[in-house]
Amino acid sequence: MNSDPVNTPFDVAARSRPLVWLPFDPVELGDQPSGLRYEVVASLESAPASVGEVEFFVLPYPSGPKLASLLPQLSSLKVVQALSAGVDSIRASIPDSVVLCNGRGIHDPATAELAVTLMLASLRGIPRFLAQQRRSEWDDGGELLPTARRIAIVGYGTIGSAIEARLVPFGFEIVRVARQAREGVYGFADLAALLPTLDVVILAVPLTSETRGLVDARFLASLKDDALVVNIARGPVVVTSDIVAALESGRVRYATDVTDPEPLPPGHPLWAAPNVVITPHVASSTSLLWPRAHKLVSDQLRQFADGNPLANVITGEY
Repeated sequence: MNSDPVNTPFDVAARSRPLVWLPFDPVELGDQPSGLRYEVVASLESAPASVGEVEFFVLPYPSGPKLASLLPQLSSLKVVQALSAGVDSIRASIPDSVVLCNGRGIHDPATAELAVTLMLASLRGIPRFLAQQRRSEWDDGGELLPTARRIAIVGYGTIGSAIEARLVPFGFEIVRVARQAREGVYGFADLAALLPTLDVVILAVPLTSETRGLVDARFLASLKDDALVVNIARGPVVVTSDIVAALESGRVRYATDVTDPEPLPPGHPLWAAPNVVITPHVASSTSLLWPRAHKLVSDQLRQFADGNPLANVITGEY
């Protein structure tokens, strides 16, 4: 996603203390930017009386589905600051007159940690050993576990680079893939040729019209036997019925923090598929989240108060 600052039309000095809605106590900002006033709005369930005054809205995390119905009431709104890296669930609701910024950078360490955890847990057979532990069984399986050597990070942004930094000490060969090719990074157009050479594919792309259904039956059929797909992107990046079929055939393995549908309902075939590890969308659920969120919001509000360009501005789907 584009994080370059862009010129913004905010003439804050010409107005009297613009109102900011925050999902947390303003004291968490530390040295609060001057010239602004604050109100805590921790939920989107109902609109406060100041709904027509707010100019800068920092969304609750997670924000849920209520934003679209609330937006028409925000007649003075100029900026929406999401705390999520992905904005696919709200992008279509944001009017063209409102600047949308994402939470790029907030989630990098925690998400990268989980991506590596899911990968190593799957490669080393940890789910099977935990199941045996619960049954008090000592069984090494009598087989050698597969070892990854060539790993593609598909979606090489800040999260992708954070994943790479954590994988480098293991000695893996890292293949970087982004939407557009650049020096040292392959483009999506190169994926078809790359897939048969990969042991692991880690998905870290935003959900857009281009990435929805990226991992389908053809994609999976192009992978090596026993290849591992790790999804810390969004559930719909992977076609659920196709990954279930590939798992049930024994062709691939899958480790994912996101699903489609989400939450994954009881009885869904993905739960019972072989060689799958599922965590319930918890990549950012660590103590790292809020200090980094507070820092980003503080920086953004200072830029806004000074009439300067904002960071993490979304243009188009990115």
